Amino acid sequence: MSQLKAIIGLGNPGADYEATRHNAGAWLVHAMARAAGSELRPERKFLGRHARVRLDGRELHLLEPTTFMNRSGGAVAALCQFFKIAPDELLVAHDELDMPPGTARYKTGGGHGGHNGLRDIIRALGNDKSFHRLRIGIGHPGEARQVTNYVLGRPGKAERGAIDAAIDECLATLPQAVDGDWAKAMNRLHSFKG
Repeated sequence: MSQLKAIIGLGNPGADYEATRHNAGAWLVHAMARAAGSELRPERKFLGRHARVRLDGRELHLLEPTTFMNRSGGAVAALCQFFKIAPDELLVAHDELDMPPGTARYKTGGGHGGHNGLRDIIRALGNDKSFHRLRIGIGHPGEARQVTNYVLGRPGKAERGAIDAAIDECLATLPQAVDGDWAKAMNRLHSFKG
């Protein structure tokens, strides 16, 4: 199994969106950069904010696209082309409606499940779906017509605390994921309830 070379955190750009549920993936890469004593810096050629960090002695690229969610693919493709990163060496962190706050799951491959960021990344990677995903639960509003307002809304204090607890647990399992020990990473993360 291939080892990870890059972690992408999906979200929408700008102050209006940074505290919204749709930015849970971006929250993860920011937390990871902080934990590594680094910060994401604007990088025009990758259409986003980028950092190089070390995790257990391994170099890793962190990227937060600064395009809107439905245009995330261009940033991911630019990073992959520049650093010669294969799709199966990517981990894409994103918000997940179908899981409650306080939970997170790893997944390899599959479709986009209606997530516009994943849909655009799959398209930009030439329909290659082999990248890994880190699904961060944000819960569901209950009705399909409420989804847009819900994902673009801010979580309450308890809900944000649960999401942050899940992100902390993600950070604790990332060394195994980066090494390609997905079974160990999944076993720990998937049993966590924040």
